[in-house]
Amino acid sequence: MKMKLKHITITLAAISIFLAVCQDHHLFKPPSIPGSHDLLHASEIIQLTGAFGPESIAFDPKGDGPYTGVADGRVLKWEGDGRGWTDFAVTTSERKECGRAFAPEMEHICGRPLGLRFDKKTGDLYIADAYFGLQVVGPNGGLATPVVTEVEGRRLLFTNDLDIDEVEDVIYFTDTSTGFFRRQFMASLLSGDNTGRLMKYDKSSKEVTVLLRGLAFANGVAMSKDRSFLLIAETTTGKMIRYWLKGPNAGKSDIFAELPGYPDNVRRNPEGEFWVALHAKKGPLSNWITSNSWVGKTLLKLPLTFKQLHKLIVLEQHATAIKLSEEGEVLEVLEDCGGKSLKFISELEEHNGKLWVGSVMMPFIGIYNLS
Repeated sequence: MKMKLKHITITLAAISIFLAVCQDHHLFKPPSIPGSHDLLHASEIIQLTGAFGPESIAFDPKGDGPYTGVADGRVLKWEGDGRGWTDFAVTTSERKECGRAFAPEMEHICGRPLGLRFDKKTGDLYIADAYFGLQVVGPNGGLATPVVTEVEGRRLLFTNDLDIDEVEDVIYFTDTSTGFFRRQFMASLLSGDNTGRLMKYDKSSKEVTVLLRGLAFANGVAMSKDRSFLLIAETTTGKMIRYWLKGPNAGKSDIFAELPGYPDNVRRNPEGEFWVALHAKKGPLSNWITSNSWVGKTLLKLPLTFKQLHKLIVLEQHATAIKLSEEGEVLEVLEDCGGKSLKFISELEEHNGKLWVGSVMMPFIGIYNLS
């Protein structure tokens, strides 16, 4: 008991000093990234009327859309300036109490679609719903059908993202944690939880195989253009993990890149490069908190709100997009350093010369013209 009180006292004292320095001297702001271009503030904004948190973005095989999943459990489709956003799909029929745009306490009832991917051969949309697992809905939308809801005899608590190998007819997907639901993501991040997994679903056999365990907040996943490896975002550590599917290292993993923040989704562009969205960059304070689980666990015991905890690990509102080569080299960094237009971004989908930008914490999508 005395040791616990001592840890709490030390943590509070250290954080108080850190915050005082932050406010007075701005020494603990997220660092600048060499070669970064502060251009994302020029993005066009498309508001989501009556909706919030467009986490993932996908275009169908015809190029229509985009489609995005929002916080009230719906998947929406963009029909252009004339019609705007229309309802396309839902992941549960129990929607009587799902009228509010943002109600985290209702996510387990209304669903929370995160990662979206179209099967280009069939036109089916596969959805990683945080609470209802891997789901699929046909080209005309409607109520999605469950594909995978449990693994190894246990219900999926935090299904996050997916990618599809249309040659092998398999789906690779992540679950962030086996101990925390999505609405508890801050606890997963701060506690040092490393129960995240990468899994494979075989469409033919309907079998699920766990490929990789022990991931600290397993998040976005994307397959390389030659289908030789997968990239998985490990949000807590800021690392992009490479899992080899082919070659002499098949079945092994290594560190592909270490990023200066919290990576969310990763998407491959037509050239085979990878766009990674950072929820935020890390400063010394946030890095110290997330690198020492005892600090995070102590903070979780204090009477702090979500906003207060979020403020400790994200000192400034901003947006950071990083493009990586197939070898893990940083090719380009685009930012909205002041958060004037974009902030807390979750995904970057390159389509017809534009970057479509999602955010799990904003009521809009951004469009940045790459040309």
